Parts: sequence; C-alpha cells; structure tokens
Amino acid sequence: MSSQLGEDIADIAMTRTDADSSQTHEATSSANADDASSSNAATPASSEGQASRQSNLQRIQQRKQQVYNWPHAKKLLKLAIYSSCQTPDCNCTGWKTPLPQQNSKTNNRTDNQPIASFTDLCRNCNHILEKHVTQLEALSAAEVNRLLGAVVDVENIFMSMHREDDHDTKRVYYYLFKLLRKCILSRSQPRIEGPLGQPPFERPSIAKAITNFVLYKFNTLPQREWQTMYDLAKMFLHCFNHWNFETPSVRKLQVSNPEDISAYQINYTRWLVFCHVPAFCDSLPHYETSIVFGRTLLRAVFKSVCRQLMDKCHSERDRMPPEKRVLVLNHFPRFLGLLEEEIFSANSPIWDPDFKQMPPVHLQAIIDNKTTGRRAGEFERVTASGDSKDGFTTVSLSSGSIKQEGLKRANERSGDQGGKRRRLDDGADDVSERTVADIVATISDPNYMCGPDALFQMQAPRDEAAKLEEQRKLIEFHVIGNSLTGPVNKQTMLWLIGLHNVFSHQLPEMTKEYISQLVFDPKHKTLALIKEGRPIGGICFRTFHSQGFSEIVFCAVTSNEQVKGYGTHLMNHLKDYHIRNNILHFLTFADEFAIGYFKKQGFSKDIKLPRAMFSGYIKDYEGATLMHCELNPRIVYTHFTAVIRRQKEIVKKLIDMRQKEVRKIHPGLNCFKEGVRSIPVECIPGVREAGWRDVRAARTPADADADPAALRAVLHAVKNHAAAWPFLKPVDKTEVPDYYDHIKYPMDLRTVGERLKARYYSSRRLFAADMARIFSNCRLYNSPDTDYYRCANTLEKYFQAKMKEGGLWEK
Repeated sequence: MSSQLGEDIADIAMTRTDADSSQTHEATSSANADDASSSNAATPASSEGQASRQSNLQRIQQRKQQVYNWPHAKKLLKLAIYSSCQTPDCNCTGWKTPLPQQNSKTNNRTDNQPIASFTDLCRNCNHILEKHVTQLEALSAAEVNRLLGAVVDVENIFMSMHREDDHDTKRVYYYLFKLLRKCILSRSQPRIEGPLGQPPFERPSIAKAITNFVLYKFNTLPQREWQTMYDLAKMFLHCFNHWNFETPSVRKLQVSNPEDISAYQINYTRWLVFCHVPAFCDSLPHYETSIVFGRTLLRAVFKSVCRQLMDKCHSERDRMPPEKRVLVLNHFPRFLGLLEEEIFSANSPIWDPDFKQMPPVHLQAIIDNKTTGRRAGEFERVTASGDSKDGFTTVSLSSGSIKQEGLKRANERSGDQGGKRRRLDDGADDVSERTVADIVATISDPNYMCGPDALFQMQAPRDEAAKLEEQRKLIEFHVIGNSLTGPVNKQTMLWLIGLHNVFSHQLPEMTKEYISQLVFDPKHKTLALIKEGRPIGGICFRTFHSQGFSEIVFCAVTSNEQVKGYGTHLMNHLKDYHIRNNILHFLTFADEFAIGYFKKQGFSKDIKLPRAMFSGYIKDYEGATLMHCELNPRIVYTHFTAVIRRQKEIVKKLIDMRQKEVRKIHPGLNCFKEGVRSIPVECIPGVREAGWRDVRAARTPADADADPAALRAVLHAVKNHAAAWPFLKPVDKTEVPDYYDHIKYPMDLRTVGERLKARYYSSRRLFAADMARIFSNCRLYNSPDTDYYRCANTLEKYFQAKMKEGGLWEK
C-alpha cells in the first residue's frame, strides 16, 4: 500500500499544480480539512459545528460549480489526468504532465486559456494528450460534469487521507479514493462491494425504533405534550445523523470486550463509507445514519453521545432562547433517560420488527380524515368540493348521510404506557351487534313512532329545521374569501358584499370601514349561509395555522331569519370545516349579547390554550369577553344531535327489552315439599336475571389493608410518566425560596416511595391522599398557564387511571 500511496500522492500533487489555480487548491483543501478529517473523536453537532459544516459543504459545492463553468478544453484536460490512454497496447491510466517548463508569461495565464495543448506528450507513456481524451469528446455535458464532480471528490478524499492520523480511518479513505478513481477511469457509477454488506444493516432502524418509542411511551399524552416528545425525538435523530463517532482505536481504551470492539469497528467502517464521507462527496451513495443502522450501533455509542450532548447543551444554555432552554434542559434529560431504559432492555417492544401501535388520538383523527372508507358506527366526515371556477376562493360544503349499520362498541384506550386496549370487565353484560342492528332497524321504521310524539317532538334540536332545509336544497353553506394572487369570480364578490351588509346591519357598534377591512381581507374567510341566492348569515374568521387556532371575528344572521336554528347549524358546519383542516381551537371576543349564544355552541370563558399561543396574534376588544372552544376530532358536529338522539333511542329500547325479561313469571319453588329447609338466594329462578349480585362477596371494607406490591406498581408507573419530572424529588429551597412559605405540607414522589418502603400506608386511601397532596400543592403554588400546573393535571388523571385499573380506587 505504501508504494502505491506514494505514487498517487505524487500524481495528485502534480495534477493540482498543473490543472488548478492556487486559489481553488486552498478552497478545496481547507473545506475538506475542516469537515472530513474531524473524525478523530466523537463530537456533538453544536450550533457552531453545524454552521461550520454547512459552510464547508457550501465551499465544496462552490468549488464544483467553478469546475462546471470551465471551458470545455480545460474540463477535458482535468479528466485526462484520470483517463487511460487509448493508444493500442498502452497501459497508461492517466495523463501525466511534462516536467514544469512554464515561463513567467505562462504563469500569468487566465483561467479561460488551456493549460496544455492536445499535442503535449504524457510524461508516463510519451503519447500526446489527445490520446487520453478521444473517448471523452463524445460524452454529454451532464456526463462530463458528473465525472468532474467525482474528480473534486477524489481530491477531497485525498486531502482527508493526508491529514488523518488514525490508521483505520486512513485505510477507509484510501479505499474510497481508489474506488472513485477506478469509477472515473471506467466512467461508471461507484458501488460499494465486499464484506461490508449493503444498507440497511439491521432492522428495525434507529429512526423506526425511536418512532416506536414515542408511540409506545407517550401515546396517552395530550396533543401538545406528545408534540413536545416528538420534537425531542426529531432533535435526537438530527444530532445522531450529524455526529462524528469516535475511532475504534479510541474505543479500545474504553471497552475491554473483544467482540464489542470488533462489532464497533465494522459499524464504524460502514458509517464512514456509507454516511460520513458521502456527506461531503456526493459522488458516493449517501445514507442517513439513523436509517441504515440499528440497535447494535445505538447501544455502543448512546451513553457517550448523551453525555457529550448534554455537556454541550449546558455550555450553550445562555445562548438559547428561553423556550428552547426549558425544552433542552428540563425535558430532554428525562426523554433520554426513558429512551436509555428501552434501548438496553432485553425485551423492549420498540425493537420488534412487527411493532404496531395505534397513533395518538389527534394523529388518528387526521388519518381518519384522509381514509376513504370508514368502519361501521363511525361518523361520516363532511366533505368539501370546489364550487368556484377559480378553484380557491369558494368551497362548497355538503352534509353526508349516516349509514344505519350495526354499531360496534369502541375499545377504550387505557392509560398505561404500553398503550394496550382495556378489556371489558364483564363480557356477558355487553350487547351483541346483532341485537343493536335489530334495534336500529326497528327505530328506523317509519311506523315505529306515531301519534303526537312523531309530529310534535319534545326538546327538538335547535338545528333540526335548518338541517331539513339543507337537505331540501333550500339553503347552502360556502366558505368564501377574497384573493390578491388570483381572480375572484363575480358570485363570490357579490356574496362578500351581501355579508358585509348583514354584518353592518346586525352589528351596529362596528364601523362599516372596520367590517370592510376584515371581510375583504385575503387572510380572513367567511362561512356564508346562502338562501335563495343571497347571503342571510355568516361567520367571518381568520386561521393561524402555526398556532393551531382560528379567531372568530363576526357572527351574525339577518334579523328576519333568526330563531330558525341557522346560527347553530352555521357553527356546526364551521367546526367540521376546521376539524378537516386539523384546527381544533376557536377563540372569540363576545359582547354581552353574544355570550349566551357562544355558550350554547360549546364555548367557555375558561381558556385552555396557553396565553403564549395567542398573545400578539389576536386583537383585544374593550367590553368583550374572550371565549374558547376546543373541538373533538372524532365528532361530526352537523350530525352530532341526530347521533345522540339515535343512541338515546337505542338505550331506551334496550331498557325496555331488559324490563320484559325481568317481568317474566317463573314457576314456584317445589323443593320445599321434598323436605329442603333452605336454598341459596342465587338459586331462585329469575333472581340473577333481575340484576341481583352477592353484595357480601363484592363488598370490601372502606379502610382495607393496602397491598404494598400493587401500590408500588402504581407509584413506579407514575414516576415513569413523562409529566412526572417536576414531582420526582422535594422542591429545593435554594431554587424556590418562598415555596415553603406558601406550602405548609409539602409532598413529592420520592417521599411517597420512602413512606411506602417503610410500610407507612396502612390503607390505600392514605396513599391516595399523599398523592393528591402533590398535585394540589402544585396547583396552589403555580399559575394555570405554567407547565408545572399542566403536568399536575395530566399526572393526576394518569394516577387515577392506574388506581382504577388495579381496582384500588375508592370514590
């Protein structure tokens, strides 16, 4: 290897002085020296390192662009250095320039002038330069540029090899150097062959396992908290993909097991060949580290990567924005700790190639929206179809019909971290699908209900009349808006003008100029209620997609069309429209006359959105009350009242069927005539059917002895929850000096664990009281808009779910 390497060094040195200027030489060597040869030690992908890496990659691309812009003759000269001589029986594999004999005039040449003529002799084979480029003249410009890009990559690899101190890494660089030179010589695509194998090397990949981990561990969290964990997973994978791993020689100093060292050396070589070097030499096939590697590599480097990554985060904490600092320094260590348990666990499900987990509720809603089919018993989504010629200013909304199929009981999702489905406690009490289907067929029969109740329904839904009018095509609903980037058809503009008149007439306290400013603003849209070709009502809103909410600005129905249920049906259509677009929150400022209407539509003065999500996005109105509505993505609101009424009818029919069974007359007992003195109550015919249960067997004393193992399992699950991090240990008085001035009876999970170990809890009620004190203390000291307050609510619900799951919860 040493003799061949020396010959190639001489070749590269000669070609760089003859074919390139000194400026491009320095650009290439400095670009590669800063980036490629940094693999001597594991280094975190810090912000400075990332900027430097991007800068180096940009310089390499700029270098290639310079080469692509050369004159054609100069390109051929560059490729001739790496091309074989076409003279018969000549074995020369590259044109070598004659000994330097340029004078001062030659040294002052410009880049547009060829460095050598096609009649110059090769120093190696004494054939002219033209014999080395005849096979290149017929190539397309794109193929010539591809080969030139490979030439630049060869020179970059050479510089990396020249600067590399580690012997194993230098051998890999030399292998890739020879491979690329061979591909340029044969004008073929580089392909890595041999004992290294082909990616992916292990299944499931690291990226798939991390995705499984997020679904498995945090599946029950609310949308915002789940999104935080998902962002942390993406941040970890991004750092891992840009990490410079330590060399095998350094690894040998830390690991004593020869098998681990051998396995790491193989993975390190694969990483260099398929991931690291191709990142700056795009002539080679490039793969992401997290996509082609699996558990073996992650186990080998995880602890060192996490340690250096957190050290880097702490050193840069002062330069981070406040929200990122909380994410990285508070949530990230907890995330890494939970991930470490699953990585080194012998039977963790995240490494199962066939791992399947239902996505979180908010993601499942999006998937359900995108699927064309639906299961029996599910709501049918309201579909949107374009109605305007321009294709974007008008959207028509049409209600679907609900198929009367047999309803299936949905398995409720349990609160445990495994995300397994909760089983029914008593399968015998469940209603069969056949029974439900028969009931649905019965109550759907027109002859089922007759008389006054059929004509004059008591407590009819507010939007029932509006829904009937929509089915008869008497009214229509359209989402319309103005546009500055494309044409707006005449019908849309006429409807906007009509809505402006409706809002101006129904909202006299608003100036016409202000209403015009918002209704015709391209950022605002309006859900218009159209009757007989003219708008009679509408809801004007603006959506903030990045924040996940819409602000309702105006909501009105013309006075002579009110009290017909239009307002409720209008709001239900707006809710379905937003669910389809994955916007699940409404905010509005309601005046004193509109508060009642918005309360009926599900709005509340209790704002559940963090103030940081909407502060600065919406305008405050004097004399108005801010109200909030959270949408449930599993509901189609335009059909909601009909579905609820149908469910009530089914329940009433089931009760009637059960009562008929209970009223059944059983024959008398004849056993006493035969001398039997007494029989168990449960042996009396009809007693069990009437709902009798043995209360003595089911009764448990209110203050029963606590089961330490069961309570310990609940406490362990609570500690491992993602929202448990603020409560794992007592509050430090040095960090929060006034905490114990406000909280007289502090409690935390560590103290509960110590008390449990000391057998302090004589009853589970006492254990539950200490756990409840943790959450009440947190809510007492912290304001509702803080992460601590939200963690307390989330963890309390999870604790109660685990207690109920274990049969430990007492009302």
